[in-house]
Amino acid sequence: MKKWWCQVALCGSLAQAALAGPSVAGVNMSYLSAAEPRPASVSRDTSGNELSYGAYIDSRSRFKCLYGYVADKTGDHGAAIEIFEDCIARWEDVYSMIWLAMMHENGTGVPRDLAKATELMHRGALSPENAGYATLARYHYGVALHQGWGVPRDAQAARHWLERAAAEGEIDAASYLALHFPPPPVP
Repeated sequence: MKKWWCQVALCGSLAQAALAGPSVAGVNMSYLSAAEPRPASVSRDTSGNELSYGAYIDSRSRFKCLYGYVADKTGDHGAAIEIFEDCIARWEDVYSMIWLAMMHENGTGVPRDLAKATELMHRGALSPENAGYATLARYHYGVALHQGWGVPRDAQAARHWLERAAAEGEIDAASYLALHFPPPPVP
């Protein structure tokens, strides 16, 4: 529950920053600006509202990656996929990799494909970041390896990724390790 609350808080903070103008507390926020005029996308959002996710589908702003979540949750899976794929291609955005992986894992807007989901989690796990969404991707990739979701089961590799995620502060990874890889009993 804590992770989802943090994501919502992050989205709200970024939205407030975007509405505040090109600079907040002296920090240049111009990269949050909405879309440049582009051809129409696959979005079902026809509101014309510059703050709606539809305005960000064809944007070159990285802020759009957060709008993929909104598109997915409103049922516009085609727009969400388009946003996430573009964010991954442009910025190797781990947040987008995780969401797109979940869509493939659940078959939301795409045929269910555990191999593709696990491939995206692996890509996120390889990110050089040592916290945040990269840590979450490492946890999910470790679980996929342990369970054999879309890949052959590999307990040794699973343990590696789960331990790394746990060391970076992912509580769920530490819990998973304790449950599935308990330490040997002390004699």
